[in-house]
Amino acid sequence: MANDILFSMSKKFKLILVFFFIIFSLFLISLLLILSQFRPVSSSSESQRFIIPKGQAVSVIGQHLQKQKLIKNSLVFRLIVKQRDLANKIQAGSFDLSPNMTVDEIATALTRGTEDIWVTIPEGLRMEEIAEILTNYKELALFDKNEFLNLAKYSEGYLFPDTYLLPKQMDALGLFNLFTDTFNKKVNIALADDLKNNTKSLEEILTMASIVEREAGGVGDQAQVAGILWNRINIGMALQADATLQYANGYNKTQASWWTSPLAADKQINSPFNTYLNPGLPPRPICNPGLSAIKAALDPAVSDYLYYIHDRQGEIHLAKTIEEHNSNVQKYLR
Repeated sequence: MANDILFSMSKKFKLILVFFFIIFSLFLISLLLILSQFRPVSSSSESQRFIIPKGQAVSVIGQHLQKQKLIKNSLVFRLIVKQRDLANKIQAGSFDLSPNMTVDEIATALTRGTEDIWVTIPEGLRMEEIAEILTNYKELALFDKNEFLNLAKYSEGYLFPDTYLLPKQMDALGLFNLFTDTFNKKVNIALADDLKNNTKSLEEILTMASIVEREAGGVGDQAQVAGILWNRINIGMALQADATLQYANGYNKTQASWWTSPLAADKQINSPFNTYLNPGLPPRPICNPGLSAIKAALDPAVSDYLYYIHDRQGEIHLAKTIEEHNSNVQKYLR
């Protein structure tokens, strides 16, 4: 009887040992699996270019790192960033990372300065203004303003406005090619069907878009302004766009601006860009329009309106006759 009891206890003890051994083994395996997520993806030292746009969330950065197979688990990346308080130290830019880096090393690398800078070229600027913006970025040490202007002198309108991530070593030729290549991708290629089905040439569309960019009060007005200006073209009426006078006048040293308000006398200046004297479109674009203005020129609002003004709050007011237009001027601008 005693032996049976001892045997039963021994058996239970062995079962308990086996149970704890299994639990410990599972714990050890789980621990090893967790720790493996912190280790490099592979032994490859081949670097990859990893880009972080401005304002991108840590969670999204982790997902992209995992997608590019630079880390094994995006959650581990987030844990390390939180544990080391790196969330506000991670920079936007491009980074050279490799799969043989640990998650900790990658998180640290993303907090260090990059060899690139973010540059924003706003819509509606002349090439001279774009050149000035680029000159103000001292990090672009190889950029030569005069060289850029010489390259761009026949490309007004084709220097696509956007936010670019630029290598600090980029020179004038590289920047010119980048802007025109981006234009080709976002306009010639992306809008190929729209351009093909339009009766106007690309140069005509782009010239109209450049006027719309400067004349409209914002994106919401662009299709209306484009429709009115095309209406004027279609009936042989002069465009009478102040923005073209501004372009013809060029730089105003007193006001330090390329876009000063034209005077009444400016409507008589002898220039092919004077759309008060010359019917039709000016010879070429007057600025570098954004995508929304180009789309508005391609697909304008259909209406019978021939006139527009913007009041002091920027709201547009339309008219079909000169009498209605003059009434709007008296009501909203005088």
